[in-house]
Amino acid sequence: MSKDKKWSQPAAPPPPLFAGQKERDLDKQVNDELIERVIGQQVVYYPIDVKNTNFHSLYNEAIEKTFLPPVRVYALVEWGGFKTQTNRYGIDKTSEITVHFHKRRLTEDQDLFVREGDFVLYGDFHYEIVSLDETKQLFGQVDHRIEISARCLRTREGLFDAS
Repeated sequence: MSKDKKWSQPAAPPPPLFAGQKERDLDKQVNDELIERVIGQQVVYYPIDVKNTNFHSLYNEAIEKTFLPPVRVYALVEWGGFKTQTNRYGIDKTSEITVHFHKRRLTEDQDLFVREGDFVLYGDFHYEIVSLDETKQLFGQVDHRIEISARCLRTREGLFDAS
């Protein structure tokens, strides 16, 4: 090698071969179409109004929550069925769903951020989001998570007023 052609290290690594911006946009377009036109499940999402809800300074919880207007969201919903438990106070019937949201559709198109404590309406029942998971990455890229899974428990009568 001659002296004038010296090798230098690039400033950044090259982009991934098969998962650039065009591929991520194609993935979003295909997922949007599948979720909205083929699967077609929808929930009504009730986000908490963070500005007008009085949260406890230490526990960051609120007894009375104020909600923003509801938003229709297309998602994939797994219904866990009814479960009956018997305790010392009698019989208790509960229900659980898992809602799989498409992350980019929510954040970019609907300006919506899923949080614990928010409510969803699925069928005739309201469910409270109790835990969130982000387990799926697009082609193994750590910076590009594509799904938010929300585990939701059915609320008791009178706990949530949608009006």
